[in-house]
Amino acid sequence: MSLEFTRITPAPVPSTARQSMVRMRDGVRLATDVYLPEGDEPVPAVLVRLPYDKNSDYVFMGKTAERFTARGYALVVQDVRGKFRSEGATSAWSGEVNDGYDSIEWIVNQEWSDRVVGMFGDSYYGFAQWTAVAGQHPALRAIVPRVTSTGWAPHVMNPGDPSIRRVPWMEGALYLATHWVDRDTYDYQPDYSARPLRDAFEQAFEAIGARSSAFDLTVPRPVPVDAYGTVHPYDARPVPVLHCVGWFDNIGSAQMYDYTQLAKHPGWAAVQYLSADSTDHENNFLQDAPRAGAEDHARNDEDVDHLLDNYTGPALDFYDVFLKGSKPLDSLPRVSWHLGHVGWQTSDVWPPEGARTVSLFLTDAQAATGAAPGGTLSEQPDGSSVDWRYDPEALIPSAVPNSWEQLRYHPDERATADREDVLLFTGAVLAEPLDLAGPVELKLDVESTAPTFDVLAKLLDVAPDGATHMIVRGNAQGTGRGELRLDLGHTGYRVRPGHRLALLIASSDFPLYVPNSGTDESPWLAPALKPSTQTLHTGSLSITVLV
Repeated sequence: MSLEFTRITPAPVPSTARQSMVRMRDGVRLATDVYLPEGDEPVPAVLVRLPYDKNSDYVFMGKTAERFTARGYALVVQDVRGKFRSEGATSAWSGEVNDGYDSIEWIVNQEWSDRVVGMFGDSYYGFAQWTAVAGQHPALRAIVPRVTSTGWAPHVMNPGDPSIRRVPWMEGALYLATHWVDRDTYDYQPDYSARPLRDAFEQAFEAIGARSSAFDLTVPRPVPVDAYGTVHPYDARPVPVLHCVGWFDNIGSAQMYDYTQLAKHPGWAAVQYLSADSTDHENNFLQDAPRAGAEDHARNDEDVDHLLDNYTGPALDFYDVFLKGSKPLDSLPRVSWHLGHVGWQTSDVWPPEGARTVSLFLTDAQAATGAAPGGTLSEQPDGSSVDWRYDPEALIPSAVPNSWEQLRYHPDERATADREDVLLFTGAVLAEPLDLAGPVELKLDVESTAPTFDVLAKLLDVAPDGATHMIVRGNAQGTGRGELRLDLGHTGYRVRPGHRLALLIASSDFPLYVPNSGTDESPWLAPALKPSTQTLHTGSLSITVLV
């Protein structure tokens, strides 16, 4: 039986936009909408370059334009090369440096332009801002990359700190196999029971009648892609940047890696700002979680207006300083961050002043495979160890069907925590609030009976009634025995009195992550998967807390 799929084609261009086909240096034309404010005076422009259909409800650029034009900015929204109404080959990552430069050059030569340009956008269109930075057009004066990473290419399967070997990310593969086949987007559910696992996507490509070149560059093993050409953004001319981070974003740790790396470059450190909210990749808020009964991106006008206040507000304030010069530099906080369950905070640095690192050790390990509370998070190590099983015939179900929208679901994970094939370590009941404000890192001394093994960890908030919700997460793939480091990302989160911190360690998270083969074979190509046993010898969790 052929796999069923839905083809998503371009939505109509709204009457408020003027579409042009903008010619690039190689003759390819990119579909570009211009939204202009009232009046005849030249104005600054903000460019958005995206692969998700510039006119779709998904990206709500029409409503975004209302906010931008009301503040006196032209909003220019473009389908990237090979997507929807734009010409050219469909190929993620490649060509964006030149296309970004040429698009800015087109803008500055329009009669409505004052020759000052900023950029804006999420995810891939955040990555497109970094490629424009690499292009170093002199008119580019400010960028606002949201929920994204410079490492989006070629590491969509493994963004962030390159020193960590991560578990292959099935969602990343699905993204490439649905969004980067041809000009349109495809919606389908792969049959993840297929073996070898890559066949789940081969079935889809056969049904569609076309393949994703980006998928083929990534699965089963990533092929290096030259996304930036001669200049990586870190080494480019510094441009004022507002990093807009979601504490619950599934690539949030990768964006914070950019922030911490740029802080080491004096030129960039002087012009980078941080706005971090308790949101996920798709702009769902912790305070609204879960959004019961809501479909993907299904929001009424009131919901969208609420979202746009947070979505566009910080960016417009940033542009008023660096594009218009209508507000003073000291009107911008260097760091604006949301403390979950409390509200917005500001600081001059991140982590904020007063934050310190606290180490918690994984103790009473033999109890960790039992029901909650399992083992203990303690201030002192005790030298205990424990084994846990990886069984490919009983994979641990992913807590959410779609981690891009983690907070749409915000599930209670206590059923997973009680499984015998995971490790759970729980801290003491808190008498006072515990404010997390900074990075979270896990270090483990672990080995396996298999040549490679996967470790997926979550830091959890356990309520007095036992309800268990994720705060941050991370993963790593190990080989042999040795220290395994997991970057669980950064957070701003209050663990309230009566609650407890807990740490969950597992060897699978399916289908969000590709199950380990249990052998030397690629998990994408293995005809069968083999079980294994992992041994945790010691472990420590580092959290950053405000005192």
